[in-house]
Amino acid sequence: MSTPTNDADDTSAYRLPASVRPHAYRLVLTPDLAAATFAGDVEIDVTIHEPTTTITLNAAELEVTIAELNSGDPDDGHAVAPSGIALDGDEERVVLTFAEPLATGPATVHLAFTGILNDKLHGFYRSTFVDEAGSERVIATTQMESTDARRAFPCFDEPELKATFEVTLVVDDALAAYSNGSVVDETVEAGGKRRVRFAPTMAMSTYLVAFVVGPLEATDPVDVGGVPLRIVHVPGKAHLTPFALAVGSHALDFFTDYFGIPYPAGKLDLVAIPDFAFGAMENLGCVTFRESVLLVDPAQASRVELERVADVICHEIAHMWFGDLVTMKWWNGIWLNEAFATFMEVLAVDAFRPEWQRWVSFGVEREAAMAVDGLHATRPVEFPVGRPEEAQGMFDVLTYQKGGSVLRMLEQFLGADVFREGIHDYLTTHSYGNTETSDLWDALERSSGRAVRTIMDTWINQGGYPLVQVGEDGSLSQSPFSYRGLPGGAIGSHWQVPVLTRSLDDPGLDPLSVLLGRASHAADGTGSTGVVVNAGGSGYYRVSYPTAMVERLAAGMGDLAPLERYNLVSDAWAASLSGQAPLSDLLRLAQALVDSAEGDPSVWSVLLGALGLFDRVVPDGDRPVLASAVRTLLGPLERDLGWDPRPDDGERTPSLRSSVLRGLGTIGDHPGTVAEAARRFAGSATAALHPDTESAILDIVAANGGPSEYEAFLDRYRAPANPQEENRYLYALASFNDPDLAARTFDLALSEVRTQNAPFLLQSLIANRANGPAAWQQITEKWDVLVEKFPSNILPRMLDGVRGLCSPPELAEQVTGFVQAHPLAAGGRTVEQILERLAVNVAFGQREAATLAGTLTAALGSAHP
Repeated sequence: MSTPTNDADDTSAYRLPASVRPHAYRLVLTPDLAAATFAGDVEIDVTIHEPTTTITLNAAELEVTIAELNSGDPDDGHAVAPSGIALDGDEERVVLTFAEPLATGPATVHLAFTGILNDKLHGFYRSTFVDEAGSERVIATTQMESTDARRAFPCFDEPELKATFEVTLVVDDALAAYSNGSVVDETVEAGGKRRVRFAPTMAMSTYLVAFVVGPLEATDPVDVGGVPLRIVHVPGKAHLTPFALAVGSHALDFFTDYFGIPYPAGKLDLVAIPDFAFGAMENLGCVTFRESVLLVDPAQASRVELERVADVICHEIAHMWFGDLVTMKWWNGIWLNEAFATFMEVLAVDAFRPEWQRWVSFGVEREAAMAVDGLHATRPVEFPVGRPEEAQGMFDVLTYQKGGSVLRMLEQFLGADVFREGIHDYLTTHSYGNTETSDLWDALERSSGRAVRTIMDTWINQGGYPLVQVGEDGSLSQSPFSYRGLPGGAIGSHWQVPVLTRSLDDPGLDPLSVLLGRASHAADGTGSTGVVVNAGGSGYYRVSYPTAMVERLAAGMGDLAPLERYNLVSDAWAASLSGQAPLSDLLRLAQALVDSAEGDPSVWSVLLGALGLFDRVVPDGDRPVLASAVRTLLGPLERDLGWDPRPDDGERTPSLRSSVLRGLGTIGDHPGTVAEAARRFAGSATAALHPDTESAILDIVAANGGPSEYEAFLDRYRAPANPQEENRYLYALASFNDPDLAARTFDLALSEVRTQNAPFLLQSLIANRANGPAAWQQITEKWDVLVEKFPSNILPRMLDGVRGLCSPPELAEQVTGFVQAHPLAAGGRTVEQILERLAVNVAFGQREAATLAGTLTAALGSAHP
């Protein structure tokens, strides 16, 4: 296997010249929130390493008004003005040209500049909210990753060019100001202004700089091992902060202990921003979040929503060490920052709430990565990055979920303690510095004594994953898995596969560890049918068993761990979806889940996803047969679980209850479920819906509702009790089957809905089975408006909804043709993957649709009433 190359890209062409390197910034910014502008002044201490007549920095959407260079001691008054200041908008650079070559040694670059507070959710931008008096208020905030610090101040905007940052904000006296460091000085300025100076940071990359100005409030600090922790929020939401404080306190303690290294900043503010493109951003000491993943009332949130808040907080705090303290040299290494933070988020949340079984639910996230990674349009986890904006293609499931999954697989193979020792070695060795991926493998090789680099190169430097095939004699072999049936594209050829197997016949035996290469390998030497391959369920590969073994496993579901059961079902569905196994194999396992009273929501999520695709491709005349099959599968669960929480519920039971009710009330078209959902919603003005089932009830009501229900949803969206309720009612607007109401929702997305949410609302509209084609037509008609209005890095997410437009095939052809003729500025590979997933779904429909009713009837019989 060879490491991927990209001869067309010369990374050095997009790097700043090496002749000048920064080591300290002193930055003063004066934002004018009303005018949506700012003025700034920056002094950058640099070292000139070789004589040069130019100094090149990054700058975008800025006007440089003053430039000068002080050589040597900045207090000696010797300043040299450049003979020219050239701004290159395409390359996002400013070049200072000097009449004479500059001498080597220390110097200080001084620049004054102005810029705009943009509405694109990147760089230094505007966010707004309506206060309790009904007035619109403005916040100025930042999102610098990947390469948008240059929109806030001229800088050397590359991750390897670390420096310290001393930030000063000059703000209206009534406004709060936050940045990476603690406030060290505040002075009154003329004109009702206040100058707030923050402590210098450690040496760090420009993409981690943050400043937030606005009418905000902060909780009293909580001392966590000497680190003050606060939640910053808009007024009126202090009651939504205690859960975040609890999670943040846990995460700081957990990671300080796990890494064996103190938290690398003086304080930690978690800042909720009303308009935010991503989930959160790991700015050192000043982490910014969407409100819905930070501010939450546990009494009014579902368990899944609480888990999501805990996940994001732990993910971002893990970055304080892995990403901030130790940072990749260039953007090709961003996967390691995000993959490791994903792994650590699950580890920390699992310690925070063990009863949530976070590693089991992570199986669903891993499956989302495998659904993409089995496509010809997949990519290696790490690939060459030339232009920095190409790094945007790395912020996807292959970086986060695949990367986190292969790290979990490696941790389980090496042993948790050995893995942890290697991580400590890596972070200690490279603190305050920059690394390549190989530096981590070197540290893990030192701790484990194993050839980690040889193993991991096969997972990181090629796309795809293997199908581990179990022979009748128990032998193991591998081949590439592909949803197209045959490997191709970026899917690799072979892997070093860390396989764990265990015996069902003798459960007292420890799992057997096998490193499967090109040659076949015996599973346990007995040829028994009672062997679990991928024991524990953490391997990033699929397994194909002989029929006798599948029958044995299906008959003994209770002998398998939840994640092992999940893998068994998800691998069967992948085989059916790709045409490599009959659909009856999956349905046989589905019946086994019913017979064994399976109670894990992750396991059932696989079947519910399959039923969703059946709903897309089944001929209208056969739809009652599908509904009957859904009632057969889910009816017993509904009768057992009921609608309301019970004292004997497990922690994950509410998630299962919600999924079952949604399936029965939508695809299952179960009259009793539909009627009960309508009754409960009608009474929700006086008896609040339970947060764990509210989204399911809303989807059922919307699917069967009309204008009066729509107006009620819209009212609740506009006046929510908390961010989670706002999201529930917003996205439920896309579930109405009435075409006129769907058109209203489309119009809302282009007018009233925040730009951080609107593309996701349109994604949901496109994914609506009844109205998706009409919504897609509106997308094509408004394409130029959408591209101009929404942040470029979110637009590919909007297109994800087209995967469901697979029937009739002619519609899919039209969608594919339009998307290919209208390429987006960012996320091209992601769009290719979406279109290939659409093609896979079309192929499934063409194979299965005509016989689907007969297959379901043969496997499941008639429905329960």
